[in-house]
Amino acid sequence: MSTLLQAYRFALDPTPDQESALRSHCGAQRFAYNWGLAVVKANLDQRAAERSYGIGGDDLTPAVDWSAYSLRKHWNQDKHLVAPWWAENSKETYSSGLANLATALSNWSKSRSGKRKGRRVGFPRFKGKRSALSCRFSTGAFGLTDSDRRHVRLPRIGIVRTHESTRKLARRIDAGTARIRSATVSFRRGRWFVSFSVEVRRAEPETRTVASPSVVGVDLGVKTLAVLSTGEMIENPKHLEHAQKKLRRLNRQAARRVGRDKRTNQQPSNRWLATQARVARLHSYVADARRDGLHKLSTRLVRTHDVVVLEDLNVAGMLRNRSLARHIAGGRDG
Repeated sequence: MSTLLQAYRFALDPTPDQESALRSHCGAQRFAYNWGLAVVKANLDQRAAERSYGIGGDDLTPAVDWSAYSLRKHWNQDKHLVAPWWAENSKETYSSGLANLATALSNWSKSRSGKRKGRRVGFPRFKGKRSALSCRFSTGAFGLTDSDRRHVRLPRIGIVRTHESTRKLARRIDAGTARIRSATVSFRRGRWFVSFSVEVRRAEPETRTVASPSVVGVDLGVKTLAVLSTGEMIENPKHLEHAQKKLRRLNRQAARRVGRDKRTNQQPSNRWLATQARVARLHSYVADARRDGLHKLSTRLVRTHDVVVLEDLNVAGMLRNRSLARHIAGGRDG
């Protein structure tokens, strides 16, 4: 038996009170992240200022430990002063925010010292109110419900209805071959989602010796989604390109309505918000259609060939090309 981690994502249908609680939990995670980053940055600035005055060695202000454990310990000491409302949300939201900060600081430090390969990682930035809403739960009462297959349970939020059935995951849990380890709630394109990180146990596949394994090469493109070494050409469905007419019309409609203006603190009108919701739903449809097509193609290649060789593209360089940027960033919908 082999063990692997697999994600199961479900779209949520929360009540207004539950949506308010979800936003509060996501905001709590962001607050803990920003609080920890402010503490670390103030410590780094203090030590840099002291070095500029010739202070060094043991005379420097002690460095703040960046580990998730130390940040949580520091948070527990100060949370009553900096966030007297902290008990309104699950403690896991604050812990996950600090854990994300610890990972970001570790990546920055390793990239700075050359221990991390790849593109250089910058210093973490503060998360604003418009950043993506997300929070993670690793302990507490979360998972599926015993009553039906249309609800999930989240800590401090309760039982939330889902748009689709959870029976596929429920069958694995009932069979004893799956165990939920964590739950991540996120808000994407106007909809709430919960993603369960599941530890799945599967039987080891039988090893077989193939005299002449089936090998296929995949050349990724823009006009065509892919060209296989067998000569087959995979047509590009161009989901984003087909949605451009409707997207332009919605954007023109939003431009004629009263939108948000941060300079004058102008609040948007209800019609502007409704138009933006329609834009978000359109982008969600395009992304889901693109993801579905890519999953079907990759599944077919894996099931019909023993070895799949992919082209190594310089995507970052292609994104700098103004003519290709939209098509590449849009999942090669060009």
